[in-house]
Amino acid sequence: MSDLDETRLGEWLSANVSGFAGPFTVEKFPGGQSNPTYRIDAASGSYVLRRKPFGPILPSAHAVEREHQLIAALHPAGFPVAKPYGLCEDGAVIGAPFYIMEMVEGRTLWDGSLPGMAPAERTAHYNAITDTLAALHSIDYAAVGLGEYGRPGNYFERQVARWSKQYRASQTDDLPEVEGLIEWLPRTVPEQTRTSIVHGDFRIDNMIFAPAEPRVIAVLDWELSTLGDPLADFSYYLMSWVTEPEGRSGVKGLTGETGIPAIEQVVERYCAATGRDGVPDLNWYFAYNLFRLTGIVQGIKKRMIDGNASSAQAAATVERLPDLAAAAWSFARQAGA
Repeated sequence: MSDLDETRLGEWLSANVSGFAGPFTVEKFPGGQSNPTYRIDAASGSYVLRRKPFGPILPSAHAVEREHQLIAALHPAGFPVAKPYGLCEDGAVIGAPFYIMEMVEGRTLWDGSLPGMAPAERTAHYNAITDTLAALHSIDYAAVGLGEYGRPGNYFERQVARWSKQYRASQTDDLPEVEGLIEWLPRTVPEQTRTSIVHGDFRIDNMIFAPAEPRVIAVLDWELSTLGDPLADFSYYLMSWVTEPEGRSGVKGLTGETGIPAIEQVVERYCAATGRDGVPDLNWYFAYNLFRLTGIVQGIKKRMIDGNASSAQAAATVERLPDLAAAAWSFARQAGA
């Protein structure tokens, strides 16, 4: 049994999802700190349901409606996302708004070091990730109907303000490094020269690869997406190269003979694909990305204290809070703070 009203859900699916036929079973995916996600196996095939959390949430958080709008625009444009089947904004059906998309079967790579692969395979997988990000940033967002998906103006300015506010709204501790960042980041925001669709959490474990080839067949978890500075996504992706290998995305010190491209090679490939002549000093961007992660983890900590955290991993994640803040401040110092 899942924590959803399966009778009401079944009625909604039959009425709103083309070709849907029961009987069906629902199983919650493990993990995931924010929007709980379920697998639905039905007579007509397999689907995925993503819903907002139950209980009180911050006003702009967990916007599954925006996520659905985005994949509904990207799927017909040929970008690798799951096909959307329908959005339910009526909280009365299962207790929270949700949407349904196809279940994409393939490989999820949790560990950025890609254990068990040959060097050439690792290179090919990383090139595929870099090319996918470059393709996202090259989409004409207005032409696919996403012209109103984000606000005009400097993306980092808005994001620094947003995450400072989110941090304050869920603050439980006094971390001097975060106070320093909240003061320093807004004063030093870099100029924005391009606008694109920004994923917001672009890393290796947020995509599904083809079963037997180094090709991305679906990018997942779009809840932080907006229109903004593509360097936000690109620098966040590059964080893996300055993060210790921890069994997640970190590959610091693992480039070279392993086949994992060096950060300079990734920058070169991305710039060639997007027509850039290089990227600015990355330390400010790394400080910002870690500050944003600090804000996200602080939100998880508050939800955990309030009893609303969605995952058993929440406690382990929250333990990293002081380290995240310290690392963010360290990059800020390198950028001149």
